Amino acid sequence: AFMLSASYCSMSGNCFTLNSMLDVGKWPVFALLPPEELRLIRQACVFGSAANEALYVTVNDEVFALGTNCSGCLGLGDLQSTIEPRRIDVLCGKKIVSLSYGTGPHVVIATADGEVFAWGHNGYSQLGNGTTNHGLTPALVSTNLLSKRVTEVACGSHHTIALTTDGEVYAWGYNNSGQVGSGSTANQPTPRRVSSCLQNKVVVNIACGQLCSMAVLDNGEIYGWGYNCNGQLGLGNNGNQQTPCRIAALQGVNIIQVACGYAHTLALTDEGFVYAWGANSYGQLGTGNKSNQALPTLINTDKERMVEVAACHTSHTSAAKTQSGQVLMWGQCRGQAVASPHLTHFSSTDDVFACFATPAVTWHLLSVDGDDYLTVAQSLKKEFDSPEISDLKFLVDGKCIHVHKALLKIRCEHFRALLNETDEDAIEIHQFSYLVYRAFLEYLYTDTINLPPEDAIGLLDLATFYRETRLKRLCQETIKRGISEENAITLLSAAVKYEARDLEEFCFKFCVNHLTAVTQTQAFADMDHDLLKNFISKASRYGAFKN
Repeated sequence: AFMLSASYCSMSGNCFTLNSMLDVGKWPVFALLPPEELRLIRQACVFGSAANEALYVTVNDEVFALGTNCSGCLGLGDLQSTIEPRRIDVLCGKKIVSLSYGTGPHVVIATADGEVFAWGHNGYSQLGNGTTNHGLTPALVSTNLLSKRVTEVACGSHHTIALTTDGEVYAWGYNNSGQVGSGSTANQPTPRRVSSCLQNKVVVNIACGQLCSMAVLDNGEIYGWGYNCNGQLGLGNNGNQQTPCRIAALQGVNIIQVACGYAHTLALTDEGFVYAWGANSYGQLGTGNKSNQALPTLINTDKERMVEVAACHTSHTSAAKTQSGQVLMWGQCRGQAVASPHLTHFSSTDDVFACFATPAVTWHLLSVDGDDYLTVAQSLKKEFDSPEISDLKFLVDGKCIHVHKALLKIRCEHFRALLNETDEDAIEIHQFSYLVYRAFLEYLYTDTINLPPEDAIGLLDLATFYRETRLKRLCQETIKRGISEENAITLLSAAVKYEARDLEEFCFKFCVNHLTAVTQTQAFADMDHDLLKNFISKASRYGAFKN
């Protein structure tokens, strides 16, 4: 799969930073989208039995869908599959704040205005419109919700729950195990408030397993209802519940977030601990074994404080993120049962589901973090060689490089001295080439260099001249990585000339190890007399000429 990073380069080589782009590179369903389309994505969701359906929202608030369109789940008004994205006109401009999907699949969203739209599979009335006809286009879910503002939606396999700004929960759809919380097992054709012991309570977070529902209260209590044969309600027994039941075992523990897998549940406390309960045949509880747990079990996360738990009702995979940004995963990981939290190199829990869940679907709506925020490093990189607020330009080989005096003074002793003595707004440079000087200035803005080894020699010369020790080291690393039989003598000569001892030693050893090939190159034939003499005597001390 392609990678989509925070910046991309145009053909001319100028770098533009678009930090507010969503990285969907790990989700194969997006692999056919052209880069110019990928750059516009701000929110995305991947779902379906084989992760073969996708919805995404662009920077212009347009909503697109692509995939197999099973049960009309793409909301396009027909059952046609599409490999090219098609726009869902009715959702454009709606500003989606929450999205969830079932296994039918049916899809439910909440908008910034608090409205709920649903479409797709409806065999159990999971669209909440009172019928069992599939919905081919997004339709407003209105019964009992018209005067309410919904902030979050969650779907089980064939039921839906919604959370309002008042902290009320509404539920509808499939109810064979009591997952709608109505006190019966009759399917619920339209939204119904989940009351009984939630009557006067304020719910702040919701989640659904395949056939159960969970709710976290503002006081840190957690309630569950529905299917419980694997202990996923955390009540210490295996009986289904047709109305919400408080998890008494967590008395005195403040829960702030809940996530449900296929038949297991994860809960995060306000102190950063993680509890898990329910099915465990794939190690998805992270307890180190594969025994189901009907009561909440504290997971060993090596004393690291957790800030997020992640699971999805379509899989047996679990993930969590630490305060320092590390991501752990456990459970079913690409067919392997991982029974204890495993440290990954990922930067988000989303990556765990993209790379290791089966199917590899999103556990929540993927969204760009924050608004168009740039870090200090990103901001500086963006302004390099940009004339807009530049107050100094260098003229090298007839070309301009735009920079900022303050930054050069902060970053380089040479410029601090030079610019304190002059208030010129243009300086001509004759000693170095445009390529080398631009690379040097860019390094001051980015801390990195990007040059082929032969050009890095010129930069090594400059780094030596300006006494830039770190840059000198970077150049040496670049040269080492690019050494070959053809250029080894050239690089050795440069190392000697610029007194780069470590590099000289490296190039010399390479030449000795590839002596036959190196002595047949043009560079060897043209070698400076003193250097050649020096090279031969040193090589003989190394025993290079012994049979």
